[in-house]
Amino acid sequence: MKVTIVNTLILKNPSQNDINQAADLLKEGKLVVFPTETVYGLGASALDETAAARIYAAKGRPSDNPLIIHLADAEDAGKYAEISPCYEKLASLFMPGPLTVVLPKKACIPFSVTGGLDTVAVRVPSHPIAHKLLLAAGIPIAAPSANRSGRPSCTTVDHVIEDMSGKVDAILDGGESDLGLESTILLPRGDNEVVLLRPGAITIEMLTENGFTVSLDKAVTEKPKDNEKPLAPGMKYRHYAPKASLILLDGTFTAVSDFMKLSPSDPSVAFLCYDEQKNDMMQKKAIFLGSYSDSRSQAHNLFDALRKLDQDASITTVYAPLPSKEHIGLALYNRLLKAAGYTVKSL
Repeated sequence: MKVTIVNTLILKNPSQNDINQAADLLKEGKLVVFPTETVYGLGASALDETAAARIYAAKGRPSDNPLIIHLADAEDAGKYAEISPCYEKLASLFMPGPLTVVLPKKACIPFSVTGGLDTVAVRVPSHPIAHKLLLAAGIPIAAPSANRSGRPSCTTVDHVIEDMSGKVDAILDGGESDLGLESTILLPRGDNEVVLLRPGAITIEMLTENGFTVSLDKAVTEKPKDNEKPLAPGMKYRHYAPKASLILLDGTFTAVSDFMKLSPSDPSVAFLCYDEQKNDMMQKKAIFLGSYSDSRSQAHNLFDALRKLDQDASITTVYAPLPSKEHIGLALYNRLLKAAGYTVKSL
């Protein structure tokens, strides 16, 4: 579908009337960007096949990459998908919040939303503007992240305007995203068994502490094959990438710090670093993600940092540390691997 250029309505600090206006646009099959606690979402009616196609066109997104449907209440999932005891337990623990669950879809959800799959990914965001929008619209909203396909996801309204102004009908400004990484995606396999398809703020540790057995889909840490069909958003294609080539450094904190410190100053090379490395990087192009011990801050800052790199056209190569796989570090690990196209340098 061809993208029609429109005059995008930008609603800062949206009132209830603004939110109602945006909800009316969604019910008319239009595109609305809205904030969530994870990243900004590019929304359209999940019941409207043509509206869903507009999402793919606006993003330049491959049509086999499924969308997540957003609901106002976890109990609404039964209208659009076949729910299970596992879903109900997950919902009671983690919804509303940064969790998406893949369920068998009902006929009312078109295949254009699910990338041709018989399943649909369901989420209940906790952001107050997202919740008010979903209540006002009264329909499920299909929404991937509101960035051009392949680029870092949007965590501020400035990111959204850069990528989506003129391609969507309205943007609701909800300030900076709290978490900064997309939701955890799970596929139930039994009453207490789940497959982790995409890591996020709901971590493996949190799931196991609540009695779930978690297996890891290989696409979380390995490059999928070209002929594999993605089961959930963000599994197959290169995502989150800056314009420069990104190379991940696999080694101890000391080894990574020494590599960065000893690298010659070069205007075409930049580094994503931890705050503890600031004194060693004074003469180099560096963006700091947060403290080495604070993976949540690193997650919050990652996509903004990747976008800042694109503001300097002279940068052609970026080095970044490969994070640990513990807690939310696994989500960072996954996003950086995809952003780097799985390019890793062992130290």
